[in-house]
Amino acid sequence: MQLVDSDGMGGLSGDEAQLRLAQFGPNSLPEPQASSLAATFLRQFRSPLIYILLAAALVSLVVSDLKDALFIGVVLIANGIIGSLQEHTAGKAALALRRLEQPKANVIRDGRLQEIDARLLVPGDMVTIEAGGRVPADIRLLSAINLVCDESLLTGESAPVHKPISDTEAAPGDGRRSMAFAGTLVARGRGRGIVAATGAATEMGKIATEIGKASVNKPPLMIRLERFSQYIAWIVAIAVALLVVVGIARAMTLNELFMMSVGLAVSAIPEGLPIAISVALAISMRRMAKAHVIVRRMPAVEALGSCTMIATDKTGTLTLNELTVTDIRLPDGADIVCDTGSDLDACTVRGDGTPPTQARERAIALFKAASLPNEGSLVKEANGWTAVGDTVDVALLAAAYKAGLPREAIENDYPLVARIPYEPDLKYAASFHRHGDSVRIFVKGAAETLIDMADRMDVAGDAEPIDREALLSQKEEMAARGLRVLAFAEGETAIEADGGFGRHLLVDLVFLGFAGMQDPVRPEVPQAIRDCHTAGVDVAMVTGDDPKTAAAIASHAGLIFTDSQVVTGEEVLNAEAMGQENLDALTRQGRIYARVAPAQKLAIVLSLARNGHFVAVTGDGVNDAPALKHAHIGVAMGRKGTEVAKESADIVITDDNFASIVSGIREGRVAYANIRKVIFMLMSTGAAELLLFLLTIPFGMPMPLLAVQLLWLNLVTNGIQDIALSGESPEGDELLRAPRKPSEPIFDRVMIRRILQSTLVMGGGGFAVFYLSLQQGYGESETRNLLLLLFVLFENFQAFASRSERKSVFRVGFLANPLLLFSIAAAQALHIAAMYTPLLDEALQVSPISFSEWAILLVVASSALLVVELDKWWVRRSGSAQ
Repeated sequence: MQLVDSDGMGGLSGDEAQLRLAQFGPNSLPEPQASSLAATFLRQFRSPLIYILLAAALVSLVVSDLKDALFIGVVLIANGIIGSLQEHTAGKAALALRRLEQPKANVIRDGRLQEIDARLLVPGDMVTIEAGGRVPADIRLLSAINLVCDESLLTGESAPVHKPISDTEAAPGDGRRSMAFAGTLVARGRGRGIVAATGAATEMGKIATEIGKASVNKPPLMIRLERFSQYIAWIVAIAVALLVVVGIARAMTLNELFMMSVGLAVSAIPEGLPIAISVALAISMRRMAKAHVIVRRMPAVEALGSCTMIATDKTGTLTLNELTVTDIRLPDGADIVCDTGSDLDACTVRGDGTPPTQARERAIALFKAASLPNEGSLVKEANGWTAVGDTVDVALLAAAYKAGLPREAIENDYPLVARIPYEPDLKYAASFHRHGDSVRIFVKGAAETLIDMADRMDVAGDAEPIDREALLSQKEEMAARGLRVLAFAEGETAIEADGGFGRHLLVDLVFLGFAGMQDPVRPEVPQAIRDCHTAGVDVAMVTGDDPKTAAAIASHAGLIFTDSQVVTGEEVLNAEAMGQENLDALTRQGRIYARVAPAQKLAIVLSLARNGHFVAVTGDGVNDAPALKHAHIGVAMGRKGTEVAKESADIVITDDNFASIVSGIREGRVAYANIRKVIFMLMSTGAAELLLFLLTIPFGMPMPLLAVQLLWLNLVTNGIQDIALSGESPEGDELLRAPRKPSEPIFDRVMIRRILQSTLVMGGGGFAVFYLSLQQGYGESETRNLLLLLFVLFENFQAFASRSERKSVFRVGFLANPLLLFSIAAAQALHIAAMYTPLLDEALQVSPISFSEWAILLVVASSALLVVELDKWWVRRSGSAQ
């Protein structure tokens, strides 16, 4: 049932509102699904890294090595606690979004205006909104008086949106001028309308729903490690199966088979890998923090280095997020280029080849017209500049200040008499100021409007007849460059104006010129984009701005694209309706996406991922949150970004600088390179141990190494070195190489070849030493003592060989990683100490050896470094791709 208020506008009855509340539910954002603390903790153990650690712990328990089992257990519990805390903080995105809800709403119910809890609003309610509050639901406006809304959280664009009543239907920010959206701020004026959507059905609710969903894209490191753990599982299974078959054929006892199987498992499982990976990522996190890149989730470190496409927003990332006057065009065609910096004290206005003083003098009248009919304010305080008012007004005040004409100084000479405030229907603002024996009139507004008001134009200080066609041509040329163009004019009237100071006096004015405004590109962005291209990373812009402005900004930023690669949100929507294949075909060639709504931005990101890209998404607004959440890597802006964006992202850029993302890409690649170095070292030594076992079986020889000795190798002596290896410094050419293909596994052709080479050298060398020692009369315990020391030395040399995949170890810099030198010395010291330490020497069955035996083992072990260096040399010599 509809009632009618005193103004003739309809409203619901209380009974009807209750029925609709039961039908549509409360006007609140979806609550995130909460998991119990226990479920959250257990979920942290679903990871290939954890599976490897669990296997290592079980093996340690089987061989009664409680110390190692306890150590691994502590690592597992710490990982679970840290992961649980991170998952708990991830829920803050939804909470931050809920803070944007309006707690109260003014609604017409039962024929009267009343204030109610905004959660009780229902579709069909008649509500009123006014300056200073947030819109409580998606509202179709029926009336508006000077209504201006800040919709930046939905569109990402800082320009306020005027709300004349219109039937135009489009996406937010592109024509739905008759709609006011939930959560947006009413900057000015007031309005009245019908609630069109509440809760999850609003534009804000759709964003909250997407944030609440689990991310559909996994970090690339986790994808590769899952494959890696599967490889390890198959290797262990095949090796144990082979052992069982041979053991049964040799009539080995059950105990012998079991202990041999344990030895094989210990050899194949890289127990130190999870800790080494965590250290590599932690070191890169610290390096990234120094480059203003804060990592919120550890796997994101490597993910940023793996990205092949950056889908960046425009405002605040590529641009300064500060509407700035960048161009002044005088009526005679002269250009004055303004500095774009935000530090007004350090800025000037300069002409192209014109001395600054002369440039300011030529534009002095224009700057007066920019400052005086202006409702904004710009005040210098102890901690910097504070701006209040419309962004256009503030930009004009800043430009005048840079020119040496602060408004306070102008107003002393031109006391205000009367003002005509800006109205969207008027398309101008004017002010009247006493000056001597007359009143000066200053007008700013739309170019076409002011050109019609004027009959003369200022040419080098003289008022000459106006050339309207020439001026309109200048305006179009500036607009084509993506500038927002305003015009300025001045006039004069008597002090006692007939009929007062009003619109009738705005005739026969002198046209002063144009100001071109834009959110300028950050100075460092063009070089950063060139660095991305050099690194093989594509960059696409996704913005809510119109296509012409987006293309102009993209050109200034250094993006390379053709007209056919500029795609609108409407084209994305149409492609989506026709199926994923059509959308994927569109995103394969698109590079500039304009007039894009939040849901379309997410669709673009998912489509790019389907096209084979590892996608990094940048954003700072609520509208960016779904794409940040579901991309392979979400990058939020820290200084001006919303809490919703930051809580939805994996990485936060503290200086809002696109160039910092490039630094993050470099560090991510360093992290992945170091992880590969650790994996190569651990897998080559582990595979060598495995080969050693497999070679002894056909010969009916005893176990070459005991399970406890293998754990000593893999967790203690090797564990020190792989952690040090995970902290290798950058090699300097990380951004000169293309990113690894998304489908490329950790075990690529290079690693497989070198692991095979190293396995044959170390495994074969170890078997030769074991076989020959037994043949020369050494006992089993003595032979294992020599073999264990040999593999410690193998690990030492293999650590050096692993320092670079491309460069010779002798060119990397011997002292570049002092921690590695210390770890190698420490590994040797530990093993030597074990030879002389009571109880430990018995547990490991080790004892001191002669100098000649040391020398022989050292020569044999050096072959591990030699074979890898020869492979690198051959690749460099032949110029073949690795």
